[in-house]
Amino acid sequence: MGGKFRFIDLFCGIGGFRQALEGRGHQCVLSSDWDRDAQVVYQQNYGDSPFGDISELSEPQIPEHDFLCGGFPCQPFSISGNQLGFMDARGTLLHQILRVAQIRQPNVLLLENVRNYLSHDGGRTMKATLDLLSRAGYQVYHQTLNSSDFGIPQSRERLFFVCFQKNLNIGKFSFPEPSHLQVALEDILLPECDPRLHDLWISRDDLCIKECLPVIRQNKPVRVGTVGKGGQGERVYSPKGHAITLSAFGGGIGAKTGMYLIGERIRRLHPIECRRLMGFPETFILHEKANVSYKQFGNSVVVPVVSAILEQIEKALEQSRLKVA
Repeated sequence: MGGKFRFIDLFCGIGGFRQALEGRGHQCVLSSDWDRDAQVVYQQNYGDSPFGDISELSEPQIPEHDFLCGGFPCQPFSISGNQLGFMDARGTLLHQILRVAQIRQPNVLLLENVRNYLSHDGGRTMKATLDLLSRAGYQVYHQTLNSSDFGIPQSRERLFFVCFQKNLNIGKFSFPEPSHLQVALEDILLPECDPRLHDLWISRDDLCIKECLPVIRQNKPVRVGTVGKGGQGERVYSPKGHAITLSAFGGGIGAKTGMYLIGERIRRLHPIECRRLMGFPETFILHEKANVSYKQFGNSVVVPVVSAILEQIEKALEQSRLKVA
């Protein structure tokens, strides 16, 4: 398998995987997501509407493809003894990935989940996932990557699975190395005078900021203060560092984006800034409701991280092709 390939985009959300894949010249032949708001934004940006519930996707509706990608929710397995098999995944969304993979046998699967997937259910979920993918005929590599290491000023750790058909005989695969680019949140912020930020500024009598503020940029979140008791959603960070992980949910006054000290005031981030923190282009059309945009970016993948993984996948496939030739 060399050159460009056809891919399907499962649990596609607003198309983070598609951004990376099409950016490298590959062609989407199917997308699927049952979230109505995601379908609207996907249609606006890509010109086609995702199929709804993947469990209702029939075999004739699944086109031939070389590459399957998707970020799937973490769900526990119901496992009887040690007899892991296809049925052990039933009731989980991984089962739907395996079902599609068994029907069309794509050469590569690129899957994503939260870092805590590694320890979910005492590690049993991860073990079952690796065993099931192996039994489906795939050689699996996995690694946790942080977008802070790939030129994006957001600390966002995600677990990626790169799975090759065993008959491809991929002898070795290496995930991308950190780029070590020096970037900071201040690089992507809207101007303080931008009227769109009006509702994001926060005024609190219990704001507590450190006396000595950072002047040197750092490739990690740098906490400089708190509001309230300083719990989650009540911490203030410097724009000289990175943003904390964008979240689809979460409470506190800084919910979903975190709070940042900009000049002498604090505020949450705007959806435009979140778009930049996920590596989407400036031309990407946002949902008309800010809270929906926050959720969508919180659920997405960071485009440059996926692109870096894709480059490594392409190299591995090309080397395999040359070896066979």
